[in-house]
Amino acid sequence: MARRRATGVLSADAGIARGQILDAAESTFQRYGVLKSTMDDIAREAGVSRPTLYRYFRDRDALVTALIEVRSRRLFDETREFLRRFESVAEQLVEGLLHLVDLGRQDPLIRLIVGPEHLGWGAPLAGSSELAAELTHEMWSPVIDAARERGEIRPGATNREITDWIVLVELILVGRMDFGAASDPDLRGFLTRLMLPGIVADRPVGDVLPQLG
Repeated sequence: MARRRATGVLSADAGIARGQILDAAESTFQRYGVLKSTMDDIAREAGVSRPTLYRYFRDRDALVTALIEVRSRRLFDETREFLRRFESVAEQLVEGLLHLVDLGRQDPLIRLIVGPEHLGWGAPLAGSSELAAELTHEMWSPVIDAARERGEIRPGATNREITDWIVLVELILVGRMDFGAASDPDLRGFLTRLMLPGIVADRPVGDVLPQLG
């Protein structure tokens, strides 16, 4: 849901003006869909000319990328609050990833990162793989750092290696709508058996599965 409708007058502050345009883009995508919305539609919603729009975003990909970042960080805030329910990093990783996958599958903009073919997008979003990797690193690094202090992270595994592994799994799950719902116990077990051993410090997998339900 868009936070507010554009007023038609952009702020003199460039950062705020970009935010106003992104709000207009979000409203436009909700009204017409991601595929059918044009830069002209977004400019009209923002109450500015198309050339003015290009002063802030060089092209459609740049605008969509910026909006994906904004929406992703909203999901991160929600997910960090969700993670407070779990004590171990094993639980946080599995349950948090499933939570993010569930939210990401419902968001057509987030899905542009992982599979433009699902929406009929003509070509992959420019830099989508790098964007997914950076956003995943941003989301999970604080969780990994805290777990590392508790001795829960496998020695020698760097944050970047761990988040690169997480993003590979995440891209598969968000892009494969037929792979199983987040509530599917088989999917939860799959992540526990195959994803966690490369991240969590030596700990029998069987000790984790009962806690993850």
